[in-house]
Amino acid sequence: MKDVQKEYDPRNIPIDRVGVKNVSCPIIALCHDSGTQDTIANISMSVMLPSEYRGTHMSRFIEALEEYRGRVSPHNLKGFTRRLCEKLNAPESSVNIEFPYYFRKKAPVSGIESFSKCDINLEAHYSTADEKFDMIIGLALNVQTLCPCSKEISQYGAHNQRALVTLKVRCGSLVWFEELIALIEDSASSPLYTLLKREDEKYITEHAYENPRFVEDVIRGLAERLNDDSRITWYCAHIESYESIHSHNAYAEIERWKC
Repeated sequence: MKDVQKEYDPRNIPIDRVGVKNVSCPIIALCHDSGTQDTIANISMSVMLPSEYRGTHMSRFIEALEEYRGRVSPHNLKGFTRRLCEKLNAPESSVNIEFPYYFRKKAPVSGIESFSKCDINLEAHYSTADEKFDMIIGLALNVQTLCPCSKEISQYGAHNQRALVTLKVRCGSLVWFEELIALIEDSASSPLYTLLKREDEKYITEHAYENPRFVEDVIRGLAERLNDDSRITWYCAHIESYESIHSHNAYAEIERWKC
């Protein structure tokens, strides 16, 4: 049958990205301690379309995904993006993968275990011209912050709230999701937990009170930890605090190239 997509386009305008969005697909995520876990990813894929072609072959994105069937991960995204370029005869390709990631956490006093969740985002780009591959690992995690100013000026108590930390990193070698989670939680007033007993609630309340953090404190503390990790070459760290006594949110962000 006639290949309409390969028809010549006389307008001489290349398209930076053309492809498919919001493809729901089961994948297998690697875990630091427990092997693997099954999860559902939302995947977007695109290629650069040269000016002479009228369109790209949308079905070939899904065909490429089927070839990797559940094996799309930070470890093989270079091969996958390269395969997209080959299959679609494109000079560049990009992939965005979002999925929930679950990890086990022990309550601080009772030791009772439960699942916690963070959101993972993988961005990858491949160029055939110089065989250059770029990947950004993103992670979004909720933590607790307690206001140092509120603690200082109040006779008792201090306002505290949930905050969302979003971290993106470029790495020279493997960094596990769990390692990034630990960096974030260690920078906050307190981590969050899914299952707690009364003795755990008491400990967390008091622990947060003894570790007050502005959003500025959290982001600087996280930046210090990221600066100390030689595997990380670039990062963008963002925190948004859902203020409990204000009608607005507070936020802070740091972006750095380390080399």
